[in-house]
Order: sequence, then structure tokens, then C-alpha cells
Amino acid sequence: MPQPDHLIALDLEMPDKLEPDLQKYFDKCEEKIGFVPNVIRTYAAKPERWRVFVAMYHALMDDKGSSLTKLEREMIAVVVSCVNRCYYCLVAHGAAVRGLSGDPELGEMLVMNYRTAELSKRQRAMLDFAWKITETPWLIEEPDRKALRKAGFSDSDIFDISEVASFYNMSNRMAYGTHMMPNREYHNLDR
Repeated sequence: MPQPDHLIALDLEMPDKLEPDLQKYFDKCEEKIGFVPNVIRTYAAKPERWRVFVAMYHALMDDKGSSLTKLEREMIAVVVSCVNRCYYCLVAHGAAVRGLSGDPELGEMLVMNYRTAELSKRQRAMLDFAWKITETPWLIEEPDRKALRKAGFSDSDIFDISEVASFYNMSNRMAYGTHMMPNREYHNLDR
């Protein structure tokens, strides 16, 4: 299927010249992964919102003060996106899981059905919680948090799991609302 001419269905204009901090970030993406993710390009049409989105992303995904690994955070992103059927995030974060785990099958299993993957008890409890807080958040109760504690998560970790899941629920909805499509490069990463 051909890539759409527009990154998103909305008529948002990318600025002709990016502000210095945006240009620096675009350059860093090109250097680090070889392309600028379309989510970054989409948000760049609204520089103030781009700054907030990128700051939140890095605060959640690069948090060194949490026991959650980068891989576990990406796993949450994939499972949330599976519930929401978000094509953009399934492709992008499925690629991240493949890269971080070194296991292309794990990335595909999480995209299709995380329950088929060989996961630790900790990861299974975390992903069960991420699924439930995405699909039926009003049903989250103390036994759900207790299951996470039993799997070794602290209350601070439960906050982090909830926050990462919430961020990707928001991100999924933005991808749908703007008809964001994943970069083609994601499909070939870490295969």
C-alpha cells in the first residue's frame, strides 16, 4: 500500500524552518535511528505541544529512578496499542521490543497476543494490568494492585506502569485522530 502524501489527515503545516531545538532533535533522530518518526514530525507542526509531548515521552521512557526497564516500558506500549488496535504504535513499539529484546518473535507475539509469549511472572502481571487499565479502567481495584505487588512491584512502580499505559492510550488516540502512519523503516528494524 503506498504511503500517504500527508503524514496526517489534518491540514497541519510543518514550518519551513524548524526552531533550533526541534531541528536539533530531528538531527539526533536521523543520527540515532536513521529517520525522524512521523509522530515527531506530526507534533512539530505545533512546537509548544511538541515540546510537552517529547518531554513527557522522555520522562516516562528514560526514567532511571524506576525499576521498570526500557524493554518493559516498550512492552507496555505494545500491549496498550494492541488493545486499542493502534497501527502506528504497534509497528513502532513492536520494532522497539524486537530491538531491545533481541527477539523478533517476542515483538510479534506482543503485537498479536502477549499471552502467547514466554514472560516472567513479573512481566505477565505488568502486562495483565496494562491490558486491564486500557480496556476496562473502571474495573481496576486493590486486588489488581496487590497482584503487581506480589509480582515484586512497589507502589512507585505501579504508578509508573499506570502512567506509561496512560501515555500510550493518549498517544494511540492522537494517532487515530490524525491518521498518523508509521514510518516504513520500522518494518525492517531488528528482523
